[in-house]
Amino acid sequence: MKGVLLINLGSPDSTATKDVKNYLGEFLMDERVIDVPYLLRSFLVKGIILNTRPKKSAKAYQKIWWDEGSPLIVLSEKLQEKIQQKTDIPIALAMRYGNPSIKDGLEELKGKGVTEVLLAPLYPQYAMATTETILVLAEELRKEFFPEMKYTYIPSFYNKKEYIKVLGDSIQRYLSDKKWDKIMFSYHGVPERHIRKSDITKSHCNPSDQTFQCCQNTSPAHQFCYKHQCYETTRQVVEYLNLKPEQYFTTFQSRLGSDPWLQPYTDKTIEKFAVEGVENLAVVTPAFVSDCLETLEEIGMEGKEEFIEAGGKSFYAVPCINDNDDWVDVMTTWIKNWQNHII
Repeated sequence: MKGVLLINLGSPDSTATKDVKNYLGEFLMDERVIDVPYLLRSFLVKGIILNTRPKKSAKAYQKIWWDEGSPLIVLSEKLQEKIQQKTDIPIALAMRYGNPSIKDGLEELKGKGVTEVLLAPLYPQYAMATTETILVLAEELRKEFFPEMKYTYIPSFYNKKEYIKVLGDSIQRYLSDKKWDKIMFSYHGVPERHIRKSDITKSHCNPSDQTFQCCQNTSPAHQFCYKHQCYETTRQVVEYLNLKPEQYFTTFQSRLGSDPWLQPYTDKTIEKFAVEGVENLAVVTPAFVSDCLETLEEIGMEGKEEFIEAGGKSFYAVPCINDNDDWVDVMTTWIKNWQNHII
């Protein structure tokens, strides 16, 4: 029997500092998130970060928390429910970090008689700290607890025409009655070294190159290159919306530590635009399928405050595609294609 496991990033169980600390500990101790030797990672995370960051992060979560719970969890559950209504096989939901865990999701499917699982990481672009860590953990769990299961997974869909249409249409709908001067495509940042590590050619990627030449040249490295996939998403959405070069810009948010991360940085660019006279700025976050702390608080609140304080007038945080009906239809089609051996 076949079944599907939708997998998103995750969230703390509550806004309590203890729960946020537990969540951050699991997240940051992942060797594909902070990719340094275990002892150093343990010192950085348990000795430094978890002694200071949880309280600050808890306050940030409190700003965006819904009565029903974490926005990311609630929106993921709504997506799951809508897809389940359109399919005749079990659809389970899991989070890479926090609850429900990937093991929980697989156990739910197993309890329903599922032996063939379509893993569906809800990340448009491939990265070590997103899709890769999900697939690695899922395989570890399969070997230890679910040896009878067979996996297939939905590849990164950053350039799928149907996804681009859903994203483009959602932007267009949200901004249809708003005056805007520029659209910023803000993707979650990653350290430059992650791009180099993901380069299967070991010679193509140059993450610090601000001309983006390596991202534009054809290469097998692009299959796993987060930077290329982000710029390709922007390029295709821009083409779909028929935007002019001066109407859009691509940036990267949420850096951690002092190592070089992908640039240009979102926060600095937001301020720069305001100072340079951009009055009405819209920000899209295409690395996220579901609205979460990074979209609602970091962009929707902090980003807006930075822009207005620097002289901007109107700031629009464009919602993610969440559980939009057209996105549900696309996911359902992909699932049915898998059922019919098309993928």
